[in-house]
Amino acid sequence: MSKILLQTTIAEHPDDWDITRFSLLANELRAAGHEVTARNRLTRGGDDPVLSRLDDFGYDQLWLLAVDIGDGLTDAESQAIVRFRESGGGVLTARDHQDLGSCLIGLGSLGEVNHFHERNPDPAGLCDDQDTPTISWPNYHSGANGDYQRVFAEEPVHELLRTARTDSGRIEWFPAHPHEGAVSACVPSATVVALGRSTASGRRFGLAVALDGERSADGKPMGRALAASTFHHFADYNWDLDCGAPTFVTESEGSEIKSDPSRLVAFKDYVRNIATWLHPGHGSGDSMTTGPEINYINCGFYAVVRRELRERGAQR
Repeated sequence: MSKILLQTTIAEHPDDWDITRFSLLANELRAAGHEVTARNRLTRGGDDPVLSRLDDFGYDQLWLLAVDIGDGLTDAESQAIVRFRESGGGVLTARDHQDLGSCLIGLGSLGEVNHFHERNPDPAGLCDDQDTPTISWPNYHSGANGDYQRVFAEEPVHELLRTARTDSGRIEWFPAHPHEGAVSACVPSATVVALGRSTASGRRFGLAVALDGERSADGKPMGRALAASTFHHFADYNWDLDCGAPTFVTESEGSEIKSDPSRLVAFKDYVRNIATWLHPGHGSGDSMTTGPEINYINCGFYAVVRRELRERGAQR
């Protein structure tokens, strides 16, 4: 089992998405046998004593919840996270709409697969959620908080989506969120693991992108990584609305998870699969298609999406 650092990019704040709002995720990982340290950064601005020396603490995995507005990592922290991956550590990142979590841009290839409004923008990034006009692109409306969204996946289905709890043998539903961010597989060794579909426009978008089989500049295998389109896949509020949200969350809530928790139980296999998959030494890309071929396929997919959106825009 892994020694996991579950870390936010903000300091403690009772009315924000600080680490207390991811307690159910921490409990799920601990129930799976992992040793979990859950923490916020100590202060804003200066180098965090843990993140800036991440590769010195003996962690196997970093689950980085990028809930900041762009200033969540210093240069020293970004460099330490890159070194951590280069030494074999596994990393999950989760951001959100617009520029929430854009500090991830400093994480090399893991930053490149994340697209934001101001930094590393995606040409396909148009505003999708029309109910919250204060939020700009990228944002994809996968449903209300408290509801489910259907997951689409190409064959063969990635091992991260496997479960024995459905007839299909794969995880079919994720927690929904009104405005998810944008991730794509436009670097070598990247693969789109799961796709969502906007309830506003019908457009498909990436829910999770895996990086597997990368090598550092000196040729050593790097740790695996997974980029999630939103931290709301893992937030207490999106698993159980009774846990509450910060006061700035004003969107209407759904009721599907409360009325049918069985699909959330299956989704939690995804959480456990991630922790197993990210553990150092659990493969280096040999078990799945990676490299130029899959990168071409995924970038080709996104090229088609971008072209379609440009054509739609020209027709308006």
